[in-house]
Amino acid sequence: MAIPRDFINELIARTDIVELIDRKVPLKKAGKNYSACCPFHSEKSPSFTVSRDKQFYHCFGCGAHGNAIDFVMEYDRLDFVDAIEDLAGQLGLEVPREQGTGKRQDDGLSRDLYQLMEEASRFFQTQLRQHQDKQKVIDYLAYRGLSDDIVEHFGIGFAPDGWDGLLSRYRQNQDAQDKLLTAGMLISNDSGKRYDRFRDRLMFPIRDRRGRVIGFGGRVLGDGTPKYLNSPETPIFHKGNELYGLYELKQRHRDPDKVLIVEGYMDVVALAQYGVDYAVASLGTSTTAEQFQLLLRSAKEVICCYDGDRAGNEAAWRALETALPLLKPGDKVRFMFLPQSEDPDSMVRKIGKDPFEQLMESAITLPEFLFDTLATKFGTDKGNLAKQAFGLIEKIQDTVLQNLLLENLAHKLGMNSSDDMKKKLGFTVKQPKPTASTGLKGRGTPLRLAIALLVQHPELGVGLSPQPALNHLQMPGIDLLPLLLALTREHRLNSAQLLEQFRDSPHSGTLHKLAQWDHQVAEENQLEKFKQTLVWLNNQYIEQRYQELSLKQTHTKEEKIQLQKLISVMKGLN
Repeated sequence: MAIPRDFINELIARTDIVELIDRKVPLKKAGKNYSACCPFHSEKSPSFTVSRDKQFYHCFGCGAHGNAIDFVMEYDRLDFVDAIEDLAGQLGLEVPREQGTGKRQDDGLSRDLYQLMEEASRFFQTQLRQHQDKQKVIDYLAYRGLSDDIVEHFGIGFAPDGWDGLLSRYRQNQDAQDKLLTAGMLISNDSGKRYDRFRDRLMFPIRDRRGRVIGFGGRVLGDGTPKYLNSPETPIFHKGNELYGLYELKQRHRDPDKVLIVEGYMDVVALAQYGVDYAVASLGTSTTAEQFQLLLRSAKEVICCYDGDRAGNEAAWRALETALPLLKPGDKVRFMFLPQSEDPDSMVRKIGKDPFEQLMESAITLPEFLFDTLATKFGTDKGNLAKQAFGLIEKIQDTVLQNLLLENLAHKLGMNSSDDMKKKLGFTVKQPKPTASTGLKGRGTPLRLAIALLVQHPELGVGLSPQPALNHLQMPGIDLLPLLLALTREHRLNSAQLLEQFRDSPHSGTLHKLAQWDHQVAEENQLEKFKQTLVWLNNQYIEQRYQELSLKQTHTKEEKIQLQKLISVMKGLN
């Protein structure tokens, strides 16, 4: 289901980009615009500007640019649709959907699944309070030291023993049963008989960033196996994209300074019970790139907590490899290793909150962990150490962090500087690929000026008569101008809305450059200058067509008439 273009335009129109960015990056007035140090690269003096008139931002240092949607995507590391959802939520708007060719899941099915999962969560919570076996669950919770407040905060419930505790509520509703099967709450055996997936387990609802229940983790109360049973992948639950406890964390801390990532549900809950209420769990998987992105946009510092055995070190190394390409300036990742046979749950119960947080403060930094691990692996074999280090460092997009690690590596290899090391070992930092050009050349060409004026002041195109000659003019980059004229003639758009029309177009890079280009045309002269450029371009077509017909040996009747008209026009131009 696609999002209507009109809604996206309305969203951009109703979002003040200055207010949006100022909430995350404090801005200062600088003439007509606002400025700050760029949030996307490290710098000492501000080169990041935000225009309220044009409703877009641009950094003259790193080239970051865009409208409100782009900023949310880049700063909060969201994809396009999630950025739309985020902005719409801030304005209290519901995002509409229309039929399209996209592969987004059926929204009607999703709504039903979310509703059924919420009903299942309430059912499990009710069973915890009312089921005849509730006492054993209450005793278990007391044994684990979990208060009523924590149980309620995380929505912990109880799936009673038996094959049809949840199923029995939908015995007469075949459609609901089918959807519960899709949602992973029921299982169907080879003979088609259906039964509850979760039985005699403590239930931990997994919520998405909007607080909707999308899955469950169930912990056995005794010594049964498996110890933990998780929801399978479903249309609304992809465990590699979610973090247990993130929604609950955000209910307590809107902008947490740090987030601790652990492995299990009980670790998160036990830590919260002891006041360490900023932990999340990776749902039993190695931390994925999507989960790291969630973590890094939730807090500036991420602390990864692992057991101190070989498996813990291997898991930490996988996390490091995943995190490196995702880091942006200001991000911090550290690694915390617990004593063998301890986990966060047992550790915090043993030593309490303050000592546990002191252990967190001593967590090693990403560079320390990187080089300590490589030193352990390669010992005095500096060649292989450098080779593997280079392979990891070149993945880093943040040049500040990249240079820091190169300096650290040079020091460990006994070289004078990273430049000396790069020359000796042949290391080159990859440069970003230049933006694709659409053929616009020359700083001051009339075509370049016409497009720049129209992008920066779309009102210039409102009501303008069609310019059919431009569709036939042979000139590099001319194909972009008729597109802009058609859009601005038919719709009243601001600059940010106009740029949004070209999000996935090869013209996007050129348009963003021209959107912040200083054309040096005074405001009172812009309309006149814009019309002059259109006249010039139309005259170029007339000259081209005249030359084309003049060179032909024979002409049709229509061409002869056209040539005579062009001769008259050309005399008027000279």
